[in-house]
Amino acid sequence: MEKRPLRKEIKYTALYLFVRFLIFSSNIVPRKAWLWYCGVLGRIACMFSPKPAERMVRHLTIAFGKEKSADEIKKLSKKTFEMLGKNAGDILRSLSVKSLSDLNKFLVTTGIENYETAHAKGKGVMFLTCHLGAFDLQITNMALRGLKPNIIGTALSDERLNELLLKYRNAYGAIAIERGKESVRLFKALKSGGSIAILIDQDTKVKSRFVNFFGKPAATPIGATVLALKSGCSVVPTYIFLDENYKQQMRILPEIPLVYTGDDEQDLIINTQNFTDFTERVVREHPEQWVWMHERWKTKPGEEIK
Repeated sequence: MEKRPLRKEIKYTALYLFVRFLIFSSNIVPRKAWLWYCGVLGRIACMFSPKPAERMVRHLTIAFGKEKSADEIKKLSKKTFEMLGKNAGDILRSLSVKSLSDLNKFLVTTGIENYETAHAKGKGVMFLTCHLGAFDLQITNMALRGLKPNIIGTALSDERLNELLLKYRNAYGAIAIERGKESVRLFKALKSGGSIAILIDQDTKVKSRFVNFFGKPAATPIGATVLALKSGCSVVPTYIFLDENYKQQMRILPEIPLVYTGDDEQDLIINTQNFTDFTERVVREHPEQWVWMHERWKTKPGEEIK
């Protein structure tokens, strides 16, 4: 691997050590006190992260500029930093979870019957989720329920941080797979009636199509759509959010029916739009818990990978 500049090496080493410190500290104090502390860290991060804060305000303006005032958007951006801190804190704390009963002390699952109905069809289940709230807790929940989900994600820039993430995602029987790799394995998992979890709400360097997201064209990965159309699996949307009572709420929704028109390109666009509509709906419900600092509309038409 190419050696990083000293400045970046120091930055990532400091970040890694800080994350390890947070993992160590996460279970020393009661959960509510811990989440309050992490929320404060999120607010502090807002003050010392001018570029991400500016991107967040810009993206919130794209999404809600016709509905909210500039002052409301600024307040929402600060609240988002706070909630990012709290949800990250719950993910770190959950590393000590050893059983479903431990998880159920702070996480409520609604709609498990929607998974059971989809699973009974025998063609595999694709959990479609997004970067909302403590989204990784969904994998812990699925794994502790014996679903053995294959989770597709993007590798982190630092090997040490990536190792921590993989260790977390592989716990209790989940299988972490780097985005763009082992497509055959995923197809086989679905065809054998297994489950996978995938997120398509970010603009990444993978095969994409433009669909509407908050009224603006957004390059959206099509891997999930291709896999679903070829396998005929059930696509079950899920999301998670932290409520006002400090409970994590995981919702499993009814299956999104796949659309087959006979035109492969139209099938890609229509189904990817349907999947994205789910994301927009839940982000609208909980805008303070989505990753607005991500460059969701970065790719311009003609720049997407086909």
